[in-house]
Amino acid sequence: MIETPSLVDQYCHGVLRTELGLGTFEAHLAGGEGRPAAGTTFFDTQTGFAVRRWCPPLLGLEPHCPPARYLARRRELGVLESGRRLLRGSGITTYLVDTGLPGDLTGPGEMASAGGADAHEIVRLELLAEQVADTSGTVDSFLANLAESVHAAAADAVAFTSVAGVRHGLALAPEPPGPGEVRGAAARWLTGRRVGGTLSDPVLLRHLLWIAVASGRPLQLHAGLGEGDLRIDRTDPVLLTDFARATAGLGTDLVLLHGYPYHRHAAHLSGVFPHVYADLGAALVRTGARASAVLSEILELAPFGKLLFSSGAHGLPELHVVGARLFREALARVLGTWVAEGAWSLADAQRVAGLIAAENARRVYGLE
Repeated sequence: MIETPSLVDQYCHGVLRTELGLGTFEAHLAGGEGRPAAGTTFFDTQTGFAVRRWCPPLLGLEPHCPPARYLARRRELGVLESGRRLLRGSGITTYLVDTGLPGDLTGPGEMASAGGADAHEIVRLELLAEQVADTSGTVDSFLANLAESVHAAAADAVAFTSVAGVRHGLALAPEPPGPGEVRGAAARWLTGRRVGGTLSDPVLLRHLLWIAVASGRPLQLHAGLGEGDLRIDRTDPVLLTDFARATAGLGTDLVLLHGYPYHRHAAHLSGVFPHVYADLGAALVRTGARASAVLSEILELAPFGKLLFSSGAHGLPELHVVGARLFREALARVLGTWVAEGAWSLADAQRVAGLIAAENARRVYGLE
């Protein structure tokens, strides 16, 4: 039996503080990728079936109970108690929380309290830049305040994360932009921007990435599936090859988040570059009962010290549960098969499981 008693969820978000109806629950179940077609439901997905398998027993119901019955039980317990039961039932011992999404979401402190776990903050670069722009009157003050804000955030955050791939695509020029290029881009953005406006300028996105690289904190880069209106071909992690080459030897680790359906590309890059790591979260959560097959494909290419567990959960504590359960089940099935076939020893399988579940993340993020 392959055991993973400690799980470091190296990328997730907080959970909603409000009670949810069926429509809102389904919207979060789908990960923001549109609405179900008329007469269909997002419960009829791999993620939906996984929720119905693993979450009802944590709330005192039978596995696979109907969605309406499950949501009624959730409301009966209340959002705080159901969230507490689900998070504590996930088996996750440490949460690394991206606090950069809008909405009434819990922060790292609340996640730690509800989950009976440790929690640390991941700072989203684009949101930080947008907040700086809201309070900076000139280009010079914006650029100075931006550098200072990233430096200050690095003192407390365990990592930075970037959605440059979501905002523009990952085919960005790999080198840092020059000072004049940055000033010109900042002037154009600030001139046409209203308070709260989002950052999608490719020059400023590159500038942000390089400021983060200079901080020495790990830098997480979103790749693969994401927002519903996203051109997925623009987020293939292979597009980051030149950036990975340009940042090699600078002392900052890059973590390729999500990756799926380009998980083999992410695994390949993690094997080519010593400072590049691959995340398992979305690849397993989205594939549900097929998670072990997808994990096998990742393990074909990636060094075992370069893979990191995450749930990638957002909004629903159920997604933390599903992420942890699918990971444990898939890992035990894949490694257990290799042990049974005589390809691996049980001791080696257990050691590798511990690396992927927690130890790699503890090393990358400097966790105690």
